[in-house]
Amino acid sequence: MFNGFQQLLVGSFNIDPQHAGPILSVTVIVLLWLMYLLITRGVKRYVRRQAFNTVNVQNFLLIWRYAWLAVIVIFALISFSGSLTALGLSAAFVGMILGWSLQAPVTGIAGWLMIILKRPFKIGDRVIISGITGDVTDINLTHIVLNQVGGTVSGEEKSGRGVLVPNATLFQQVIYNYTLETDFILDEVTLVVTFNSNLDEASNILLAAAKDVTRGIMAQTGTQPFVRYEWADWGMRIRLRYQTDAKDRQRISSEILRQVFTGFHANDLVDFCYPHQEIVYRPQKPDILTGLDQQSK
Repeated sequence: MFNGFQQLLVGSFNIDPQHAGPILSVTVIVLLWLMYLLITRGVKRYVRRQAFNTVNVQNFLLIWRYAWLAVIVIFALISFSGSLTALGLSAAFVGMILGWSLQAPVTGIAGWLMIILKRPFKIGDRVIISGITGDVTDINLTHIVLNQVGGTVSGEEKSGRGVLVPNATLFQQVIYNYTLETDFILDEVTLVVTFNSNLDEASNILLAAAKDVTRGIMAQTGTQPFVRYEWADWGMRIRLRYQTDAKDRQRISSEILRQVFTGFHANDLVDFCYPHQEIVYRPQKPDILTGLDQQSK
């Protein structure tokens, strides 16, 4: 393409072949710079609207500018040189080396772009990434910062420990978002009652506890707690299911269990079941045959 353009300059405008290269180089620089200005205007407007903070926008636009400058310089050198093949191979080799050495940073920036374009989560969401549960506190060009949930303790309480997840891992991991569309998720409390327990009484105690603790959540979601039953080896398993605040899940389930425990102890018709052994003593029955022999004598 460049050789054809050079011939056009020489033949149509009577330009010295020695000057065709510099003129072509300047033309390419001007065209690419105009293209950069036009594209950058739209990119700035979109990124500033979608990005989570201005620092990320400034860093991204700085990298964007340097990338364009590198492209302009490469094309200018290619158009200025007489040997397009040699410079093309050199540029391809240099690009391959840079792409391999900068793979992680470039993939990290691509992950950041994916986040602001697709919005799989935002700052404040509770997510699971790379097996780590936490609340998103920051999203920058290279990492996602999480306030870890659990980790130092069992359950889902905030530990206060910060975790940096590289953006490059987002393309290889399944992402769970607790609060993608709503702040509430379905949770359950499970317990086992004895076969002798009154199942309706046990269910009423569970439902009453859930309704009392999640009264505000029920009003917002328009849902009601419900129960499901399963056979267990030593009793009947009851699963109490209810909508809960994703970030307050541990406290809510703990309060429900406390009320259920109190309610069961106050009701003689229900009892917790747990694996145990019982020894039953029964009086020995007399031997019928021995008694008949003694009567015959």
